[in-house]
Amino acid sequence: MVTAKSTVEEIRTRFDRDVERFSNLDTGQAAMVDALMMMDLIAEAASLVTPGARAVLDIGCGAGNYSLRLLEKLPGMDVTLLDLSKPMLGRASQRVGEATAGRVVTLQADVREAELGEANYDIVVAAAVLHHLRSDDQWEAVFEKTYRCIKPGGSFWIFDLVAQSHSKVQAMAMRRYGDYLVSLRDASYRDAVFDYMEKEDTPKPVVYQLDLMRRVGFVDVDILHKNGCGASFGGVKAR
Repeated sequence: MVTAKSTVEEIRTRFDRDVERFSNLDTGQAAMVDALMMMDLIAEAASLVTPGARAVLDIGCGAGNYSLRLLEKLPGMDVTLLDLSKPMLGRASQRVGEATAGRVVTLQADVREAELGEANYDIVVAAAVLHHLRSDDQWEAVFEKTYRCIKPGGSFWIFDLVAQSHSKVQAMAMRRYGDYLVSLRDASYRDAVFDYMEKEDTPKPVVYQLDLMRRVGFVDVDILHKNGCGASFGGVKAR
């Protein structure tokens, strides 16, 4: 039985070793159900809600996939890439730099420690990263600082692993997710994914996160898509 979750350093080390996989859309997101569709939904929703966006912050940017999708809808933006992993940031900066005429800035940091400033960004995206937050205090602090760093009228979009509110529904969701992972590869792949989820991840239900978004000040909060353990959703900062 796992008694302690991975440290920040352990998580950083795992992602340092996985740059190539996360640089490929067909492999980097495959473990999440409907990942490519949710990536497209977020890019389209962000472009519709914040059509004049000039600056985006990509929290937990990995190899830059979400920034690249956004730039297809909103070309020329300045992009700030934030990630624990220096190798991930290097690859993301290269790929995003080739896709925009805007400025590309990298921040190697844990979002819990990063200084994001006030009203700096039109759009913030956080893809498959917030499930590494632990206590309620951490969740609240990260959502509050994200709200502050967004310009009036800007928007915040999340795609992530999520928990279910009822234990029996959670068990059902995990069983179905396990079936999906087996269909991708085999039972040993499912077991490996479940092992690192148990060690690394502390996801929260969508309803918890939507309530938290409203509490820190976001309006027009809504779900774009949810399928079992994965969901995409977001909200807007009032003008």
